[in-house]
Amino acid sequence: MEKILVVDDEEALVRLITYNLNKAGFETVAAFDGDQAWHLINTEQPDLIILDLMLPGKDGLEICREIRRANLQTPIIMLTARDDEIDRVLGLEMGADDYVTKPFSVRELTARVKAVLRRRGGRAEAEATPASITIGSFEIRPEQYEIYHHGQRLILTLKEYELLSLFLKNRGRVMKREYLLQVLWDSPAGVSSRVLDVQVSKLRDKIETDSNQPKFIKTVRGVGYKFEENDDE
Repeated sequence: MEKILVVDDEEALVRLITYNLNKAGFETVAAFDGDQAWHLINTEQPDLIILDLMLPGKDGLEICREIRRANLQTPIIMLTARDDEIDRVLGLEMGADDYVTKPFSVRELTARVKAVLRRRGGRAEAEATPASITIGSFEIRPEQYEIYHHGQRLILTLKEYELLSLFLKNRGRVMKREYLLQVLWDSPAGVSSRVLDVQVSKLRDKIETDSNQPKFIKTVRGVGYKFEENDDE
């Protein structure tokens, strides 16, 4: 049974979320401020974190940043009370995998949780997954959700892993923005191209020698992106 950590200072909302997640078959733990959340992240080791942006003590962005600095790859769904794209972009830049804007449907949030965990591989058939896939200087290890470049493991969020895997498996092809948004987000209607650009920018920082002059992930203006092999990189 997957364990979900719910972090929000609105106790009534936390009770509502945990009640519905429990009904959906998840185990839940709750925190109402940033310091309590950080303690539970380290002691409970949740499979996914639902994290409010505005919290007493450490705020959601600071917690998200600290999780990724500690090289923890736990999926994070960020909650924000503001319908402002800059909050979503900041959350993604700090390492969040998805976001939900308040007010939201608890049914939608539960669906997002299931989708993120499904992509994480909680229900994947290991027998059908190859141990590793080598593409140029990259190696994908699907069962571990890891990608190596020249033998060095890349520290990636779940969304970055999904995006780079998609690029590698479609190397040489121009991939439209609309297609990438559709594949990487289950509900892409509220996801802007700016959000995708942030993910691509973060990925370039991790695999390119010079992210301003990328050799791997090329922008195709007005269309999308194209991944090119550069084994001499």
